[in-house]
Amino acid sequence: MNEILRRMLFLPDQASTFAKDLDQLHYFVILTTIIMSLAVGFTAIFFFIRFRRRSESQTTPHIESPLWMEILFVGIPISFFLLWWVLGYKEYIRQTSPPSDAMDVYVMGKKWMWKFAYPDGPNAVNVLHIPAGKPVRLLMTSRDVIHSFYVPEFRIKQDVLPGRYTQTWFQAVEPGLYQILCTQYCGAGHSIMRGQVVVMKLADYEDWLQSERRGALANKQDSSPTPQEFVPPLGNLVEQGKRVSAEAGCLKCHSIDGERHIGPTWLDLYHRQEKLTDGSTIDADEGYITESIMDPGAKIVAGYQPVMPSYQAKLAAPEIAAIVEYIKSLQSDAVRTTSSGGPAYAPVRAR
Repeated sequence: MNEILRRMLFLPDQASTFAKDLDQLHYFVILTTIIMSLAVGFTAIFFFIRFRRRSESQTTPHIESPLWMEILFVGIPISFFLLWWVLGYKEYIRQTSPPSDAMDVYVMGKKWMWKFAYPDGPNAVNVLHIPAGKPVRLLMTSRDVIHSFYVPEFRIKQDVLPGRYTQTWFQAVEPGLYQILCTQYCGAGHSIMRGQVVVMKLADYEDWLQSERRGALANKQDSSPTPQEFVPPLGNLVEQGKRVSAEAGCLKCHSIDGERHIGPTWLDLYHRQEKLTDGSTIDADEGYITESIMDPGAKIVAGYQPVMPSYQAKLAAPEIAAIVEYIKSLQSDAVRTTSSGGPAYAPVRAR
């Protein structure tokens, strides 16, 4: 039945773990509205014929409907709408809550291409390689205007915004090639802003990743730098972030060993609960760290002065993504606790 309805509605293949559940909600809403629309339409036609005016003197009698009928006619539609909302909200929570073991990939939208960066692997343009059966979280930003990342077979669509990170996640169920589209009009080349997701078996993905790493390292070695001039391959975001943060002067104000400095320490910063000057508390996730780099005056941590300059237009989106990944890697062995004894931040997800 699922396959019949999918073909009747001209939906693409179901290539992710929640594609089928999302389609079943779609079927439920569509079938319910079709049945009710047909019932109302045929009832109206029956009434037009059965109660048509038969003479000029005929008048329509005044009818008082009983209370139970009013409750029925109002309650049934509301019940369906509430049921749709419950099912849809449940699916929304599922799609916006990536699992703790998800593999991160940074995505940058740019007129008119998609760029991908793996924290421990290579960079790529318009082609995203991922393993089948493993959850993948996409951390996305735009270099210029608003884009929208859409993979029809995965049933995922997420706006990609300049100056901030948005996220989505999926888990592909089997190897194959799937098209990436931009569904937010972004200029003259909007229709050609396409990419491809290459879903591979886990063993094939590991082989591909190792070959890309060897290629990146060979390209660096072919340039014959001296030991002092050698820089890590650009595909390794952690090492790249370490280098970029040093070049940008970030480490002049932020320590990486937990020592208090001009700005908050980067050690254990990721997912730390930071208290702000306005008394509120915020989770130091990727979005907050990115915002603090681009607009440091937006949310000031209590106990620190607003002296950090903005790096808007000074650092490119891939460089900021590399710094964020470097900060995420700075984790101590011990888990800090709050005064109440609970964890002060969520532990970093294992890779």
